[in-house]
Amino acid sequence: MSRVRADEEEYWHSSKFRAFTFDDEDDELSQLKESKRTVNSLRDIVDDDDDDLERVSWSGEPVGSISWSIKETASGSTSSLDGRDSSLQKGSSSYAALPKQASSYSLSSLFKGRNKLSSFQSLSDALTDTGVKNYAPELRRPKAEYKDYSSDWSPKDTVRRMQRGKVCSLERFRSLQDKLVLLDEAVAGHDGNVITAVLIFLKRTLRREILFRELEVRQVALCHLIHFLREMGEQKFLLDLLRFLDRTEEVALSQYREHLNIQDVEKRREFLKGCIGLPFSAEDTSHIQDHYTLLERQIIIEANDRHLEMSGQSELFRKYPRKASILNMPLVTTLFYSCFYHYTEAEGMFSSPTNLKKTFKIPDKQYVLTALAARAKLRAWGDVDALLTTKNWLGYTKKKAPIGFHRVVEILQRNNAPVQVLQEYVRLVEDVDTRLNLATKYKCHDVVIETYRDLKDRIQLTEYKCKVERGSAEEEKIHSILSN
Repeated sequence: MSRVRADEEEYWHSSKFRAFTFDDEDDELSQLKESKRTVNSLRDIVDDDDDDLERVSWSGEPVGSISWSIKETASGSTSSLDGRDSSLQKGSSSYAALPKQASSYSLSSLFKGRNKLSSFQSLSDALTDTGVKNYAPELRRPKAEYKDYSSDWSPKDTVRRMQRGKVCSLERFRSLQDKLVLLDEAVAGHDGNVITAVLIFLKRTLRREILFRELEVRQVALCHLIHFLREMGEQKFLLDLLRFLDRTEEVALSQYREHLNIQDVEKRREFLKGCIGLPFSAEDTSHIQDHYTLLERQIIIEANDRHLEMSGQSELFRKYPRKASILNMPLVTTLFYSCFYHYTEAEGMFSSPTNLKKTFKIPDKQYVLTALAARAKLRAWGDVDALLTTKNWLGYTKKKAPIGFHRVVEILQRNNAPVQVLQEYVRLVEDVDTRLNLATKYKCHDVVIETYRDLKDRIQLTEYKCKVERGSAEEEKIHSILSN
């Protein structure tokens, strides 16, 4: 009993490691010897009686494969835990031998994919044996062994990768020279998306003065940046760029576009009034003045017409209710509205069509076209006749249409004008072929018959006789002309 206790004491106080001394060999040979001794000491633990036999697991996989190693390791750990629990329950105090696992395998079988092992090899022999295929998973290489290939991309290679849709980091281009070379390569690639991406990077990483100075000599990139800023609504940055380039008119136009974002009518009117003093060209200044005047007129007309519509005093508003507000409408729409609701008003009224024509210098052709469409929609044929009738200095009257009578006929027909009204203006078409085509298309029989009569074309008149109704006045008229 005392001997057993002495063995236990010796076991617990013994150690395989030596104390540190400065005489220890620290070279690779001593470490290799120590590893070899450690592996050889495992012979007493691992049972290698079956090394000469080929072992196959229940799944049919050879011993030594990766999947087999994982499964066997898991099962071995479970069995070892079970053995430990049973030993604790029995209260055994002997530590001379370890319990044998259910599936024993040698250490070399984990490093080599051999099914048959003739003899147990040491760890050093296993590591030096290169003829056997290694089935163990390869450890991940340290980050130091991987080379950052992105740092080797030149500006040209970066642009090419961006053109192919590859993800590229532009942060490595830190110097001004590298950034400018990158921009030049992007412009040379003729890809708008790449140019815009590089410009966004330069806009974020360069000071405005430096960026503006370099873009001044690169017009293609400059145009891309201006378009990008307008699309994104970066108004302040765009104005700074245009001021640096001394483009005063473009600065004024950019500021003028801000009125589109103002919804309140009174605020928009005040904003337009302030835009009149901006450095526009002479032509643009007149347009800004007209825009302000038109909005001012629209505010007055809208207030009066809303009152008339709500009070019900105007029969025209009761019969034809307004579909939309006149505010912020174009000049032509405002003229059509005025010709529709305020055609008979005196010239001194702001809503009078003649007042709008004189104030905004509307050409006669545009005025006649708009007024004709408005009055024809109301089927006011008397106003149409008066609109197209002129009087010379001798007091004689005649029909005149700046837009051409063929267009007058088309407008009247679109508004369902009666045949008698259409025939009156079809006769005024000067070109004979156009007149015949319009008369035939809109069934103006009298005009067709009179035209063939004037042309003395008996054949065409005879053929046209078959196209009119039998016993009608047109047939009698054709028969009378052919008989005479």
